Amino acid sequence: MACNGTGCQSGCYKDTTGDQLDNTPSHNNSAADANGDDNNRRHRTTCLKCKATEATVFTGGDGGGRFCADCFRSNLYGKFKLAVTSNAMISPTDKVLVAFSGGPSSRVALQFVSEMQLKAQKNYDATANRDRSLPVFAVGVAFIDESEIHPVASVAFDKAVEDIKEIVCNLPLPTKELHVAPISHVYSTKTSDGKQMLKNLTNSVSDATGKEDLLTHLRMLSLQKIAIENGYTKLVLGSCTSRIACHVLSATVKGQGYSLAADIQYADARWEVPVVLPLRDCPLQELKILCNLDSLKIVDIFNETGAGINGLVSSFVKILQEENPSRECTIVRTAGKLTPFPFNRIPEANVDDADLVSQRRQKKFNLKPIESLPPESFCPICNSPMSCYGNAESRPELFRAACCPSCQYQILPDEASSMDQFYSFLPESIIARAKNGNQKWIREKIQDCLLLDDEDEV
Repeated sequence: MACNGTGCQSGCYKDTTGDQLDNTPSHNNSAADANGDDNNRRHRTTCLKCKATEATVFTGGDGGGRFCADCFRSNLYGKFKLAVTSNAMISPTDKVLVAFSGGPSSRVALQFVSEMQLKAQKNYDATANRDRSLPVFAVGVAFIDESEIHPVASVAFDKAVEDIKEIVCNLPLPTKELHVAPISHVYSTKTSDGKQMLKNLTNSVSDATGKEDLLTHLRMLSLQKIAIENGYTKLVLGSCTSRIACHVLSATVKGQGYSLAADIQYADARWEVPVVLPLRDCPLQELKILCNLDSLKIVDIFNETGAGINGLVSSFVKILQEENPSRECTIVRTAGKLTPFPFNRIPEANVDDADLVSQRRQKKFNLKPIESLPPESFCPICNSPMSCYGNAESRPELFRAACCPSCQYQILPDEASSMDQFYSFLPESIIARAKNGNQKWIREKIQDCLLLDDEDEV
């Protein structure tokens, strides 16, 4: 504002000349704004991690991630490595089996496990005193052939198997053993026709969601059988954030809230060969980007239709993710607040000083389970923990009582005659699990009446 004083020395301007004087700072401000826009534009396209290279990968999510190719790969591998080391997923003496389906998630999991093995091998080779060096864990690859359930052309299947062999052969040394087994491998070799038994079993399930869930459970049993027969100590799955988010919602809809916490943790030791999920914090979008950046070959052979509840939930989560790229992470992060079960961590073994770092990280990052929980009973089909256990007289009805409510509703038939037939088609491993669970339930019921080993009978 002008003072209109002739003797004023304050530098203020008069109204009569103000328009002329205002033009000069206006040009200066325009130039400054232009420079500022350029700086902001450069800032918006600069990698968030190194802050030096132009960003070429934009992941969205919290804050809108942008990275150069090298930093993006380093960031994704860092998530994988943190999950492995913080939860003691892989130790130097392990023999690790990686479940490979051919999709982006299992492809990245296989690549990262191979790179971790390669680094361990280089450290071993560089150590002068081999007596004090850590051994290198072994890695195998398992592919489950589901053509007995999802028929595909023989030419397409043979090409897929050749592609998988090529992928495994091109992995860094040491050499990985590849196991290709049909899903009917879950049946004992004593069974005359496991393929027909499997077909009869799946055809006896009328519910689309139940049939898809049953196939998922049979796939896990097949992987466990491969791991047990070949001496593997850990089973690595490529379950990523996106898949776990879908499982959280679908399990809630199916009434599996009690067992939900068991399925979404980094480690799951309720199986004979513990299962680990090193890609739990990696969204599917980022895994697909890495496959494109590094030209990691994908083998798309068995397309899941996603029928029933699973398909609806998958479509719903996809829409949520398009609206907000952070939705999947938010779902998993929220479900992660559920208290894990005691088996949701790798059992402690006799370790030397070299594993103390992993132990410290595990204590720092792992959620502490409730040790006072009673021994769990597990569903013989899906292996979900159950808070109670039913009872029945006949074998088929006893099996029904041993299953969780979700499997009873979606997989098991309602009629007694159909239940007898369904029971006859089950693999021996599922029937044995039901028997063991029933014996456990009976023992818990009569625990107060049992004599201890050091007690004399009155």
